[in-house]
Amino acid sequence: MFEVAPFIPFFVAAVLGLLLRGWLRAAVFIAVPVLGLANLWLLGTSSASIEFGHYSILDFNLLLFKADKLSLLFGYLFHIAALISVIYALHVRDTLQQVASMLYAGSALGAVFAGDLLTLFIFWELLALTSVFLVWARRSGRAYVAGLRYFTLHILSGLLLLGGIIFYAQTHGSLEFGPIGLDGTAYGWMIFLAFGIKCAFPFFHNWLTDAYPESTPTGTVFLSAFTTKVAVYALARSYPGTELLVYIGATMACFPIFYAVIENDLRRVLAYSLINQLGFMVVGIGIGTSLAINGAVAHAFNDVIFKGLLFMSMGAVLHVTGKINGSELGGLYKKMPKTTVLCIIGAASISAFPLFSGFVSKSMVMSAAIKNGHDWVWLILLFASAGVFHHAGIKIPYFAFFAHDAKLPAREPPVNMLLAMSIAAALCLTIGIYPQALYSLLPYETPYTPYDVTHVLTQLQLLFFSALAFVWLNLRHLYPPELPSVNLDVEWIYRRLVPDAMRALFNRLFALDDRLRSAAVGGVERLVEGVASHHRADGVMARNWLTGSMVAGVVMLLGVYLVLGWV
Repeated sequence: MFEVAPFIPFFVAAVLGLLLRGWLRAAVFIAVPVLGLANLWLLGTSSASIEFGHYSILDFNLLLFKADKLSLLFGYLFHIAALISVIYALHVRDTLQQVASMLYAGSALGAVFAGDLLTLFIFWELLALTSVFLVWARRSGRAYVAGLRYFTLHILSGLLLLGGIIFYAQTHGSLEFGPIGLDGTAYGWMIFLAFGIKCAFPFFHNWLTDAYPESTPTGTVFLSAFTTKVAVYALARSYPGTELLVYIGATMACFPIFYAVIENDLRRVLAYSLINQLGFMVVGIGIGTSLAINGAVAHAFNDVIFKGLLFMSMGAVLHVTGKINGSELGGLYKKMPKTTVLCIIGAASISAFPLFSGFVSKSMVMSAAIKNGHDWVWLILLFASAGVFHHAGIKIPYFAFFAHDAKLPAREPPVNMLLAMSIAAALCLTIGIYPQALYSLLPYETPYTPYDVTHVLTQLQLLFFSALAFVWLNLRHLYPPELPSVNLDVEWIYRRLVPDAMRALFNRLFALDDRLRSAAVGGVERLVEGVASHHRADGVMARNWLTGSMVAGVVMLLGVYLVLGWV
């Protein structure tokens, strides 16, 4: 057991990744999360609360590592996610991606174990800086532009966080990272909004649906695991029991369903689905009871695994076929049977089938909503559960592997990709069958039994009727077809409205500039013409002047000069 902040081995591995190649780099990248997880586990079992890495800046005492059961859970999760993602990306020979991914995972761990707000801010910014390279690593024009939009919003989040920290420090004389709450203070709202941007709150969510589908097949797996879950952790740490989060989370759980159903890009469908799952977590944090917080962080743990599995399966399809639109896929179950089965396990998990991981965590949040009088929120989450089964549980595997036969040349992906997906699938089944393995790591000691008759029957009925609705809509040709299109929601404002408005404004300014220039040139031409007209052969200045008139003019000028001199 070593008292080393968990982010340090990842940063060291990233530096070594610049120097090493081939199997040596792969061995280092695999060893770091394995050994780091083992070390963190020993630290967690040694004491209920651990802290080390004190340092000072100005008059503030800062802390690199502070752990309790909440941060330890996310620490375990991020090590597991890093290991699965590294294995999935072993076939990649791109130093940029591999180094950026290790720095990114390390930044997430640094944020989770930050003992103060300033340390959190440092890793908050490193998360943005390192993750954007995973988008740009695809090296396409769309990826570059999407990465710029992604980076802009995350810089805005960082600026809000820094401003909130400054005001917080002035008010409290401390930078302690703990409960903050919305009590009408400027710093409370600024930090809340900073966390909300990274958590993909409504109106700020498009960085996720815009950038994730444009990343590389392996980069998207890393992206899906860390950024939003760091934000969930920060909200659970700083804003538990904030009622506003209940309404925000309920909105997040619902609105992505409608866009995911009509979306053609299957990785974009999963991006909307990620927001939908974040909604359940945000609702749990907003309710704020022990059961609700446990449900929120348990669902965050499970979501990283099963959403990562779904992103990996779609990444495998993209890697093998070069296509990811539902309108261009189909019939792949014949050539990719292993990937098909693994994808179905991920789909069953996100749909909360009994004996799969999603069931044992999603039901905790819904039970907490009922127990605390949020009946309408429970109904919204029930609707959202049916919706996620439609777009992620059925649509993803159906249009990718079944539906019509697109007759694409395909094969199973590389062994390392299958291995990573198999590990994630095994975790989905293990947690679903034996949930106590996860429940024992949760922050609060709250007895909960997911497999009672009410929970199981309610969920099975919901899934059955959702599947029936999908089949009926499909047979009636009422289900939205997979069309090659790009669907915009709130991002329409800055991808269409603002550029079109700016283009119209500049067109008007250029037209006004042209008119002013034309008028000025015309005036100068008329002045030149007027002056020239006086000097032509028939002009005034070309006429003959009498000597007497010239003398009279000189006398007049002398007279004026004498008068002015006398005065």
